[in-house]
Amino acid sequence: MGQRHGGGANGGTDLAWAALGGDPALTERIAFGGPPGLLPARLPAMSLARSTVAVCALAAAELAARRNGGPVPAVRVDDGAVATAFLSERHLRIDGRACSSFAPLSRFWRTADGWVRTHANYPHHRARLLHALDLPETADAPDVGTVLAGRRAADIEETVCAAGGLAVVARTPGEWDAHPQGAAVAAHPLLTLGTLDAGVPPRRLLPLAGPPTLPAAGLRVLDLTRVIAGPVATRTLALLGADVLRIDAPQLPESQDAHSDTGFGKRSAALDLGSSAGRASFEELLSRADVVVTGYRPGALDRFGLTPEALAARRPGLVVARLSAWGDDGPWGGRRGFDSLVQVATGIAAVEADAGSASGDSEQSRGGAQRSGIPGALPAQALDHGTGYLLAAAVFRALTEQSRTGGSFLATLALARTARWLMHGLGADGEPHAGPEGHGHAAQTPGADPYDPAAHLRETDSPLGRLRHALPPVSFDGSPATWAAPPGRCGTDAAVWR
Repeated sequence: MGQRHGGGANGGTDLAWAALGGDPALTERIAFGGPPGLLPARLPAMSLARSTVAVCALAAAELAARRNGGPVPAVRVDDGAVATAFLSERHLRIDGRACSSFAPLSRFWRTADGWVRTHANYPHHRARLLHALDLPETADAPDVGTVLAGRRAADIEETVCAAGGLAVVARTPGEWDAHPQGAAVAAHPLLTLGTLDAGVPPRRLLPLAGPPTLPAAGLRVLDLTRVIAGPVATRTLALLGADVLRIDAPQLPESQDAHSDTGFGKRSAALDLGSSAGRASFEELLSRADVVVTGYRPGALDRFGLTPEALAARRPGLVVARLSAWGDDGPWGGRRGFDSLVQVATGIAAVEADAGSASGDSEQSRGGAQRSGIPGALPAQALDHGTGYLLAAAVFRALTEQSRTGGSFLATLALARTARWLMHGLGADGEPHAGPEGHGHAAQTPGADPYDPAAHLRETDSPLGRLRHALPPVSFDGSPATWAAPPGRCGTDAAVWR
């Protein structure tokens, strides 16, 4: 497949770059290529993946040029590398072992009037789900299925969420648009990036040594994120030179397999922010940090004084990048969420469901939840990965703007906003369209990926064993071809800067 140059070759890149406040002329520095037909779906999943990686690479290249005073390096986006990276957790092997995925209670369930999806990968979420359903800790999937089959989907959603668990109704796109949280999400752009305060002098960026070209070299990043989206962002910052220190609460369990995928180039420490010693250690880290990335639900970190405004007040000139599932406002603003649940709530799962009967009625043609089969899913956790690359891009753009104008910066993103962009802002080739119910795009044909991902996979020795892993998809002239260091064991590093 030949290369296509410029953002106009993929309009989604232009849209995302505009949301980041970038110079539109710079998208001409991007060349697109690679095999066709990857991440096949009814919705334009590949366009989302390609666009988010493209703007991340361009933002990094722009920062490199800002530091060295030369032209912006040319950016290359290969669809094979992008698709492989968006499935990185599925490609990962540790000494030949495939890594854990969804737990038995993380799945779709038929209810008395439709479908719900639950998420119970973490032990505390599993316990809350079972408690909300009045089931014992020893209950298994058949027990849960029996209970849910006799209840209304909306009642399950509210009961489980009130108990601190995770369950959402499988909605159609129209039902989500009419939902108060859908309306709250629709009131916001894909992302926001702006100053928290303007009273800080411009950031002084030292020239880069290289090769390779590492635009984030010398920057310190506090990583307070979990699961995929936030860790993908900070993994990318680490790839391009940042000293990334992930901080987890010792009482919150984390999947080592997940960290083995997204922990490349980082260190990982456990720190109890509820203790005086933990808070003192965090404040010492913050006093020398350049970037703080958070991925907890809105309000969860407020009691520790970690709102963006409070962080910037204690560390003027800080870049804060904040990620959530549902957004900062609306009735679900404080709820927990994951990619799989956002797909279900926003109507993506309905659009991606099997065609069901061939009668062609209007509800089925719109991907409605009344199909005979269970709801579907995108071919990758594309909301997580795509939002992660957008988050990293926002950090790079903030650093570039800081070097010109000064100030502390805040970037805000949400999986639900990315979902809305996928459904209403992109076409099959990245062009704007009318949304899934308007059939304003030409859907890709579902099927097996017609390429071999081996060219975009490598094996690396690590403290955990021999890792087979995806290579980074972010690429520009002079950028590193692979990760600086393999991941270690989660939570075992000292909570200090290098």
